Amino acid sequence: MLEIMDTTLRDGEQTAGVSFNSGEKLAIARLLLEELKVDRIEVASARVSRGEQEAFTLICRWAREKGLLDRVEALGFVDGGASIDWISSGGGRVMNLLTKGSLRHLEGQLRKTPQEHASDILRDIALAREKGLEVNVYLEDWSGGMQTSKDYVYFLTDSIKDAGIKRIMLPDTLGILNPAQTFGFVSDMIARYPGVRFDFHAHNDYDLAAANTFEAVRAGVGGIHTTVNGLGERAGNLPVSSAVGVLRDQLGCDLSVDETQLMHVCRYVESISGIRIPSNKPLIGEFVFTQTSGVHADGDKKGGLYQNALLPERFGRHRHYALGKTSGKANIVKNLEELGISLDPEQMKRVTERVVELGDKKESLTTEDLPFIIADVLKGDLFAPERIRMVNYSLQLARGMRPVANLKIDIAGKEYEESSAGDGQYDAFMRALWKIYDSLGRRHPRLSDYIVKIPPGGRTDALVETTITWELDGHEFKTRGVDSDQAEAAIKATVKMLNIIENNIDNTIGS
Repeated sequence: MLEIMDTTLRDGEQTAGVSFNSGEKLAIARLLLEELKVDRIEVASARVSRGEQEAFTLICRWAREKGLLDRVEALGFVDGGASIDWISSGGGRVMNLLTKGSLRHLEGQLRKTPQEHASDILRDIALAREKGLEVNVYLEDWSGGMQTSKDYVYFLTDSIKDAGIKRIMLPDTLGILNPAQTFGFVSDMIARYPGVRFDFHAHNDYDLAAANTFEAVRAGVGGIHTTVNGLGERAGNLPVSSAVGVLRDQLGCDLSVDETQLMHVCRYVESISGIRIPSNKPLIGEFVFTQTSGVHADGDKKGGLYQNALLPERFGRHRHYALGKTSGKANIVKNLEELGISLDPEQMKRVTERVVELGDKKESLTTEDLPFIIADVLKGDLFAPERIRMVNYSLQLARGMRPVANLKIDIAGKEYEESSAGDGQYDAFMRALWKIYDSLGRRHPRLSDYIVKIPPGGRTDALVETTITWELDGHEFKTRGVDSDQAEAAIKATVKMLNIIENNIDNTIGS
């Protein structure tokens, strides 16, 4: 089985602007080991900060209770035992010792001879083993070493390979390799050291992390390193999502990872890191399982003609069919089926024309918009999307005081009024709204994402598009509001959400 060691909590946290607190680190560790089921996790760098020590100790305590401690690793340095003491005091059992894998880095940073560095490494390995630690060794800038100082790489490997270490880890630290070089260099190492277990650690500076990892696995490495959402220095590391599909489907690798949990883990890390997942990111992007062309929707209906082995259900997702100027009748039919709605041919023609018209205006349309479009086009009561109506509201913001919202809402012909303070104007509005809903015993969803889009150009009167993702009964759906005022746009999106729930549309939509 090919091992996956995820280093989101160590290398991934070196992303500019990303920092996890102890609770967040523990939550991610649990998701990675218990839900996504990666083989190992690297969770800390020794001697970085007091907060890092607290987080490492917390994770080790939890992992020990769960019988997972041997799968938790920390980065240590060649420092005469200081890192070993740090890891041991936190309850760790595995140290990934960082050494210099190129002559350039050795001479430029440590200003030591290869013999001196090898001696220092062997000393620290012996100290670690005396304290009961398992040791893996990173050859930092190994890729640079193979390009410019291969004899040094071989000397260092010769010096440490019989010192009782478990793995030697081969980093492309600066992301400089191409696939041909990766295959060649990894093959050289495996041929020269047949008894050594190697990991490959890719960086994505040339956008080749996935391709290089593919070649490293093809050459015979026993493990690869990933991060969730590709977090990491500069252009980041290999995303775990990029590894799963290609290694299973293209190389037939046996992996421990539970694909169905991939989206959940990636979204959680997105939410606390603040680093957004690109909409077109394979497997985990918002639109990667969305067909836009009506031709594709028609082909899928006639036998899945536009589907490949990467079925969305493998990853806990569903296929969607976009609404817009290229969607056509087939896409609309697919969306109506999802909602349990049927239209006669003439109605379908008129609704299709309106969808195309809105698409030409660059309107963003979702499945949840269809009942509103139908009600507007057909001018009938097939749906009643305005069963809940905002009568009026006021938002008050004063310096040094919490924002306050007052609102009056009409629900099924009866008006209700409430007010509340909040941490922001929209938060105050929502608190007042949920006061009304709670008093009536009505259910309401949880806000799971909030995106504001403002067109470039810097105009203060530009239209703002607010898209809110809601979660109710295990299902997610989105609503959108457009206005020159951000709060007003969010409130429009919220009222649309209330009407969707009121009309029981939420029972038919998937995440």
